[in-house]
Amino acid sequence: MSIKKNDKIKVEYEGRLEDGTVFDSSEKHNGQLLEFTAGVGEVIKGFDDAVIGMEIDEEKEFTLKPEEAYGEANEELKQDIPKDIFKGQEPKPGMVIVLSSPDGKQFPVNILSVNEESITVDLNHPLAGKTLIFKIKIKEIQQSSE
Repeated sequence: MSIKKNDKIKVEYEGRLEDGTVFDSSEKHNGQLLEFTAGVGEVIKGFDDAVIGMEIDEEKEFTLKPEEAYGEANEELKQDIPKDIFKGQEPKPGMVIVLSSPDGKQFPVNILSVNEESITVDLNHPLAGKTLIFKIKIKEIQQSSE
C-alpha cells in the first residue's frame, strides 16, 4: 500500500544542511516519529510531495531547494525591536529568542545585532534561504477512507 493524499503517516527522519549539519531528526526527539497527514500542507511542500507514493519501510533521501521548503530569506523581515522587552536577560548576537505574535503564536527569531536602545532581529524562519537534505523512512501508514 502506497501513501496517498489524506493518509496519516509516521516517518523516521533526519534533516541536514548542505554542510552536513543536522538541524532536526527523530533521534533529537528521543526517537519520536514525525506524524502528519500526507498531501494537505501540515509539513513543508517538498517534504509533503516526497512521501506521496512511498510504501511502509521504504527509505528515501531527497534535497529541497528553499522554494520547496521555507522560502527565500526576506530582507524586509529584519527589523529593530526595543531592547526593553528583555527582562533580566542580556541579548547577544546569535541568540535565538521566542517571540509571541498578537494572535498568541510563538516563533523563533535570531538576534543579528544589539545596541543601546534596540535589537535587530531576523523574523525569517531560521531555515529560510537554505537547501535542506532529508533522509526518511516510512514507519506507519493509516490509509484515509477518502
